[in-house]
Amino acid sequence: MSFLNNLFNDPKYQTTDPRKPEEISEADIISPDTRRDNRMPPGQSRTKKWPVLDAHGTPEIDLATWSFEVDGLVEHPLKWSLDEFVQLPAVRVYADFHCVTRWSRLDNLWGGVPTREFAKIVGIKPEAKFVLALAYDYGWTTNVPIEYFLNEDSLFAWSHDGEPIPPEHGGPVRLIIPQLYAWKSAKWVKGVRFLEQDQAGYWEEGGYHMRGNPWGPGDGERFRWG
Repeated sequence: MSFLNNLFNDPKYQTTDPRKPEEISEADIISPDTRRDNRMPPGQSRTKKWPVLDAHGTPEIDLATWSFEVDGLVEHPLKWSLDEFVQLPAVRVYADFHCVTRWSRLDNLWGGVPTREFAKIVGIKPEAKFVLALAYDYGWTTNVPIEYFLNEDSLFAWSHDGEPIPPEHGGPVRLIIPQLYAWKSAKWVKGVRFLEQDQAGYWEEGGYHMRGNPWGPGDGERFRWG
């Protein structure tokens, strides 16, 4: 009974069917994948929970010294404190969330600053074709093609379903790229670097796909080979 009590008292446990995009009034942006007739990519199953997965465990982050830095192929390399970061123009994005380990959490409302806002602020150079996200997770990184990074529904999120993102889920700030597998949505993000050439991140060096499109051919773009 205690297990069931914990399960259904979990504020992140979903007790209803996913809402349809047209039912969402609180979002500024609707991720296009939520408008599909079938919102489940190939090989995925819906979870009503929000599982916790990471490479090394939750890092200890001092919010007083937290910073976010943008460098690489930009006109204006910049750095923000957490207080400065959360003052940037924010949006709310309704999106689904697909993990490469074959679960999908539908019906999420993310709040934070859109990646396109950073593009305007730092001035991305034309030769930049890829983004490397850097995290506080012991040097963890992941790579993202710039066209996915700059999708309208991509953002640096500090809230989920109206509440701050808890540390185990990547708070205080995590990258959210709804149209790619969730490992590209870097937890505990501390900056991004704009690159001309693609650079494999932590999981990509271990064989995960360089792009990671869950709607890719066959079973989705899970691995680089096999």
